[in-house]
Amino acid sequence: MTLTLPKLGPIVLALAMTATLAACNTTPVREDEYNDPRYTGPGSGKSMSDSGIVLFGNKSGTSDQQAGAGIGVNAYLWRASLDTLSFMPLASADPFGGVIITDWYQPPSSPGERFKVTAYILSRTLRTDGVRLSVFRQVQQGGQWVDAPVADTTVSEMENKVLARARELRTMGSAAPG
Repeated sequence: MTLTLPKLGPIVLALAMTATLAACNTTPVREDEYNDPRYTGPGSGKSMSDSGIVLFGNKSGTSDQQAGAGIGVNAYLWRASLDTLSFMPLASADPFGGVIITDWYQPPSSPGERFKVTAYILSRTLRTDGVRLSVFRQVQQGGQWVDAPVADTTVSEMENKVLARARELRTMGSAAPG
């Protein structure tokens, strides 16, 4: 009995294509974000201002497209959002897309409810509309977590805290971590 091995060409090609696709950025852009004039994500065609963070390249006379990729969000808003949400466990932070997602946080004073926050940094400049938060709340009912409404003022109060912290950081002249 003779065993034959399958041709490796199609298998190698399939593996190469899979690796190529896996390396692609799969973060979807929501329709409302892409049409928003403040949107600064991939494909927006906007250049980064001096108020942003540059990871690669420099802030000298070289344009950002020539200098390399940079973070497309305001450094003060980014740091202020991280500072304001620091009491909650961090699930993910994408400085290139300007998105911070916390994990569920259960306040010690109310064990029957928990909160989760997603922060969107929308601007390269320090503006009042440069940050948007989404707050999610769940309550425990019958051993299950059930979605519940968030107080109307909660989101605006948290956004105001982020903006106040960003202004404080700008006044201190520091957005560097630490």
